[in-house]
Amino acid sequence: MSSLFPALTGAPADRPALRFGDRSLTYGELGAAAGALAARIGGAGRVAVWATPALETAVAVVAALQAGVAAVPLNPKSGEKELGHILSDSAPSAVLAAPGDELPAALGTLTRIDVDVHGAGPLPDPQASDEDPALVVYTSGTTGPPKGAVISRRAVAHTLDALADAWRWTGEDVLVHGLPLFHVHGLVLGILGPLRRGGAVRHLGRFGTDGVARELNEGATMMFGVPTMYHRVAQALPEDPGLAQALGKARLLVSGSAALPVHDHERITAATGQRVIERYGMTETLMNTSVRADGEARAGTVGVPLPGVELRLVEEDGAPITSYDGETVGEIQVRGPNLFTEYLNRPDATAAAFTDDGWFRTGDMAVREGDGYVRIVGRKATDLIKSGGYKIGAGEIENALLEHPGVREAAVTGEPDADLGERIVAWVVPADPQSPPSAAELADHVAARLAPHKRPRRVRYLDALPRNDMGKIMKRALAS
Repeated sequence: MSSLFPALTGAPADRPALRFGDRSLTYGELGAAAGALAARIGGAGRVAVWATPALETAVAVVAALQAGVAAVPLNPKSGEKELGHILSDSAPSAVLAAPGDELPAALGTLTRIDVDVHGAGPLPDPQASDEDPALVVYTSGTTGPPKGAVISRRAVAHTLDALADAWRWTGEDVLVHGLPLFHVHGLVLGILGPLRRGGAVRHLGRFGTDGVARELNEGATMMFGVPTMYHRVAQALPEDPGLAQALGKARLLVSGSAALPVHDHERITAATGQRVIERYGMTETLMNTSVRADGEARAGTVGVPLPGVELRLVEEDGAPITSYDGETVGEIQVRGPNLFTEYLNRPDATAAAFTDDGWFRTGDMAVREGDGYVRIVGRKATDLIKSGGYKIGAGEIENALLEHPGVREAAVTGEPDADLGERIVAWVVPADPQSPPSAAELADHVAARLAPHKRPRRVRYLDALPRNDMGKIMKRALAS
């Protein structure tokens, strides 16, 4: 197979590739460092990567892919039990880390290889096929121990090329982001994406609106973020005209990993003239849909299927929904070259994840417009509420609540109700804790915007919502 990164040998050696703070590598330097490391790990079955937001992580993953070795990114914040499970399950032969990084005891039995970003060696031609594994990325484990999704080189290449088509992504683009590098969004899209195009990435290390403004003012053309980041941007804009001006220079602002509330969409657009576009993907599928750069950025939607991706909605009994009206809720199923190969060591889970004819069951619920646009309404397990004979998605109620000036954050769940089956519960972080909006006021607010049967029957007030590293609300923690 040809290299996933043709620019490593085809781009000018002095072309900027990676920058993390005040540390950077050109394509020539990246190729030399990756070549030296690839020579040390060639022939390994899998290698773990201590995935800190640093140059070393990017060099380690590129070297592994050039050597035809699967990389297992490790979250540095993982607890001892989770880390132990991932290591015993994936059985890496070594761990790649930055010199000086302190590794936890769970990694003590592995051979450690320090990544030298100034190393020099010839870049090997990858001796790997399209179907060989590129990455083993572990899921969040919300319903049990994390599962290792085996992602092929074919899936990585297809997703990045499909996004290049949708976003008109080229080697002239410079991406800024501050995402962690142990998952698909930050690593595959945020690091491997620019490198496949021959462009540059500037990683902030830690997200901050000042860093975003600085990089956009200094020539960055794209920004990737999660809703928590864009929410901080929206909050900062009224007091920071320089931030609004900088965001207005971007060619593309992309949000993912969770739904961006419509209210934040509107605040950013009003201040900057820019529309944030959303896309939809999962660890197991990489990217499925996106608003296109040349399409309508419709707030609250994740756009249309990417080239090569088939998408359908199905009823609870698995029957496909054949008429899309923007109202009928169904589970998303996808099929295409973007899909993962298997769950490592879990043939049972792999088989259960697919239908007999090869569609992957995402567990995400959505509605679809007649023109193909998809709007996610939540996870089947936590966000689909069956109340009074209706199927209701939590996401649209959360968006409605966030339009109330007295609500800073909101989450919606269902809980058992003898009469309704389930009643809608709103978890609200008030803008003013001393004077929160009443439950009746919030119920009327939602009923006026959506429908009476979608109003919350109970409101619970919190100081903050529990979130994971990606900014996703952990609803199981709310319900417990």
